[in-house]
Amino acid sequence: MLARLATFSYRRRWLVLLAWVVLLIGITVGANAAGKAFSQNVHLSGADSQKAMDLLDQRRKADAGSSAEVVVKADAGVADPAAKARLEDLFAKLRAVDGVAALKSPFDPGGAFQVAKDGKIAFATIQFAGATSADIKAPTLNAIESAADAARGNGIQVELGGFLFQNRRPPATEGIGLIAAVIILLIAFGSVLAMGLPIVTALFGIGVGFGVVNLMSHVFSVPEFSTQISAMIGIGVGIDYALFIVTRYRQGLHEGLEPEPAVVRAIDTAGRAVLFAGCTVVISLAGMLLIGIDFIQGLGLAAAAVVAVTMAASLTLLPAVLGFVGRKIDALKVPGLGRHAHGTHQGFWWRWSRQLQRHPWPAAIVGLALLLGLSIPVLSMRLGSSDASNLPTTSTARRAYDLKAEGFGAGASGPLVLVAEVPDGTKPEALLPLLKALQATPGVALAAPPQGVNNGVAIMTVIPTTSSQDAATSELIARLRSDVIPKATQGTGIDVHVGGVTALFDDLSAQLQSRLPVFIGVVLILSFLLLLVVFRSVLVPLKAVIMNLLSIGASYGLLVAVFQEGIGASVFGVGKEGPIESFLPMMMFAILFGLSMDYEVFLLSRIKEEFDRTGDNSGAVADGLSATARVITAAALIMVTVFGAFVFGDQRVVKEFGLGLAIAVLIDATIVRLILVPATMELLGSANWWFPRWLSWLPVVHVEGLEAPELDGDDEDDLQPTGVPASAPVTGATR
Repeated sequence: MLARLATFSYRRRWLVLLAWVVLLIGITVGANAAGKAFSQNVHLSGADSQKAMDLLDQRRKADAGSSAEVVVKADAGVADPAAKARLEDLFAKLRAVDGVAALKSPFDPGGAFQVAKDGKIAFATIQFAGATSADIKAPTLNAIESAADAARGNGIQVELGGFLFQNRRPPATEGIGLIAAVIILLIAFGSVLAMGLPIVTALFGIGVGFGVVNLMSHVFSVPEFSTQISAMIGIGVGIDYALFIVTRYRQGLHEGLEPEPAVVRAIDTAGRAVLFAGCTVVISLAGMLLIGIDFIQGLGLAAAAVVAVTMAASLTLLPAVLGFVGRKIDALKVPGLGRHAHGTHQGFWWRWSRQLQRHPWPAAIVGLALLLGLSIPVLSMRLGSSDASNLPTTSTARRAYDLKAEGFGAGASGPLVLVAEVPDGTKPEALLPLLKALQATPGVALAAPPQGVNNGVAIMTVIPTTSSQDAATSELIARLRSDVIPKATQGTGIDVHVGGVTALFDDLSAQLQSRLPVFIGVVLILSFLLLLVVFRSVLVPLKAVIMNLLSIGASYGLLVAVFQEGIGASVFGVGKEGPIESFLPMMMFAILFGLSMDYEVFLLSRIKEEFDRTGDNSGAVADGLSATARVITAAALIMVTVFGAFVFGDQRVVKEFGLGLAIAVLIDATIVRLILVPATMELLGSANWWFPRWLSWLPVVHVEGLEAPELDGDDEDDLQPTGVPASAPVTGATR
């Protein structure tokens, strides 16, 4: 099938290129016309915080929509006549903004709790007409920002808080990764033209993928940062996939093949591995649908869509472009770069493998100790959610957070919203026992009385003494639900739910933490079974799964050290230490499962080929490592630099993804491939390839494909594979 696809793309290259151009333009225009509908809302079926949100949506819709805060500081005090007049004028202008449903001012009746004890800091709450953040249009936010800008100065500071004003204009870190990829590809190929092909292919895939993601945001709950995550993954895998195919094509030309057979063989060998690896990533990401949480499903689908499109571009657009390039693939050479590898038994990697094989036990122990040591911090991993304190001080949302913390305490920006469903005819006074119990609860800085009962629902605001990221806040939420609220409302018929953003993300963390082991277990089992079929070995896939788990564990450990413990946090621009984003371990595992499978297959396929040919396990490992080292190293470096570039962004979650993925790929390309693979395969010897007879019924899968025959004209018979296993190295191998 892939041979036919490659032949069609090569021979009908103008048609294929035109189709991709039309697709890119069409989907971009369509996506821009439809607009973006990204969401920052989370829906957790059955969670107590979700019950509070649903109750507000059903009974008090005006209080259920998206909100933001205006935090002000007046040097003379907010009660100073001149300052008060200016602030009231600001609040009046904000109430008049199209899209603003209401504004609760500190000067309104009952708004005294919105003024700090020192009288200098206060906040107002903006309630939007839109039910979700996706309903809040840019002109509304722009008008609010303009009004705030006009009110600043002359002793008054005005800042805007809330999710809607976080990262309104995120930096384009994709460019940094692309520049690094260009440099690495130029060093690897030594040709400007050969370097440009993977970049162009990846950009086409990313462009179409972004359009798909924008359109998906109208159907699924896709978080706004999914575009950066998708770009990170799409650029990395897109360039890598094209790199393997272009390398295989150049190898075919250097072996004397004509351009068309070289393209067909590249797609039927390297392309087969790309299809295998890409589908693995897509399936892993699509597996996030089983989690049952809307925004995680949207994030997984968005990333899967971009990977699928970039994979399709590598298998169709790239062979078409290679048809235009032909033998000019090495044109525009850069002197001194892109030299071909030496023979299998002459390179650094062969000598390195042989050296480790002479002393396998020390190498295995050192490699294992390194991974286990890096994984130790995982034992203290705490899942949670980032807040505005993690933003740079250039962000108005960060300055709003700091002002509220200064005036009202660390928990002021993460209040708990208690939604009470009360019997008909109940007066607010019926909630006084609960109010007193809340005010007497350790960990509560402020409990505001309810502002009336509407449609059988009352709302109470509780401000913790600790921030939303603090473990003590999670403990407070659990204590309120299990002890304080039940005791204070016993026998009253009042049903109280603890909601708000802080409680919602705490519930999200609890749900994900309970499902993470099951998800990881399923992925590892599938990984083992897949490799079992591909390599027809029991120990090789078992070893691969264990190493995969250790390398990902090491990347988790470094994330905990940096983002949770604060070790080296300033180097990566982290505002302050805090919990690891609750969905990050699961999402990272799904991505890294596919990526590590990619390199695993490329390396082990080559080793297996040599072992089948010679029966010499040690020689097969050394030859396989030597033959694949150059292209896998280049691919890994591209991944590391592309992922690492996103650490320079402002959003904490994107930083976490970037650093975590970069570290995991780096560990896989160094400690695992350079130390543990040669050492452990030497220790296991021929047992590496033990395969019990009772499993012989399993299908035989040739990931490396079959050698494509010479093609002659338009003879369709030439498109059939010869059926003879390829003797040339697997994708990207160089002899």
